[in-house]
Amino acid sequence: MEEPSLEALMQAGFIFVVGVTIILSNLLIIATYLNFRGPSEVINYYLLSLASADLLCGLLVVPLSVYPALVRRWVYGDIVCRLVGYLEVTLWAVSVYTFMWISVDRYLAIRKPLRYETVQTKTRCQCWMVFTWISVAMMCCPPLLGFNKPIFDREAFICMLDWGNMAAYTITLSILVLGPSVITIVYTYFYIFRMMRKLRSGVPIHDKEYATALSENLSNPSHIMSFVLVMTFWISWTPYAGLKIWASINGPPQVPFLSFAVVWFGVTNSFWKAVVLGTLSPQFRLAARVLCLTLCCRHRRLPPELLGLDDDD
Repeated sequence: MEEPSLEALMQAGFIFVVGVTIILSNLLIIATYLNFRGPSEVINYYLLSLASADLLCGLLVVPLSVYPALVRRWVYGDIVCRLVGYLEVTLWAVSVYTFMWISVDRYLAIRKPLRYETVQTKTRCQCWMVFTWISVAMMCCPPLLGFNKPIFDREAFICMLDWGNMAAYTITLSILVLGPSVITIVYTYFYIFRMMRKLRSGVPIHDKEYATALSENLSNPSHIMSFVLVMTFWISWTPYAGLKIWASINGPPQVPFLSFAVVWFGVTNSFWKAVVLGTLSPQFRLAARVLCLTLCCRHRRLPPELLGLDDDD
């Protein structure tokens, strides 16, 4: 085998670092929420689903691109390439649907502040996420069954489904995944920010109990945090979508490293959640602190006030 070029080493090294960062950041999120025993929000179950999808991407998809980036070819066979293509679209669709459920959860917290806890129960949210994973896994399986052969992108060094050769399936999947998700996200966050502006403007609300509950729910930082998570996801994948649209109209642009850059810029979205949560979620910071203390002080019992509990609990 020829000695890898400096360009190949740098690209393989970048992919390796991205993979390690994705794995560590999502393991941190999952361990943080699973370890926390204090009062938690329903949205945490959706965040666990997102972290699980991204962890699987970091474990099963990204590492398989490191060696091909060095040798400039796919070396794992057609079956693995097909599995990687299937996992990519499945995990991506799970993330899109999960963001939709997060936006619905935040909408219900504002739309029905007095009934939110009875409408959005933990059991119901867990059932929605199980349904989402199962339905997406079935909906994305046609390419896995041989209806379309994934191709190896020699510029991004990753196996991806050849969407151009299955136009009907591509359009159908786009309508089923992007249609309801984008419409729901736009409508719900438009309503949330409109209610925030309405409350800040001092518009009188005659039902005092409703006004108090609405004000408390609007002050929850989870609204802004979840909106930033959604925007980070779409911003990360917008360059890739734009490049695909451009290529379908004008042909692939002859720009070195462009395909590599847009694909892996989208993949980096998988580790930004830890940064967003650590910056905008006080509960995540508290839960992370509890996790650190739990790991460092196993022989000591953590004080109830640190967990957000009363002494009587």
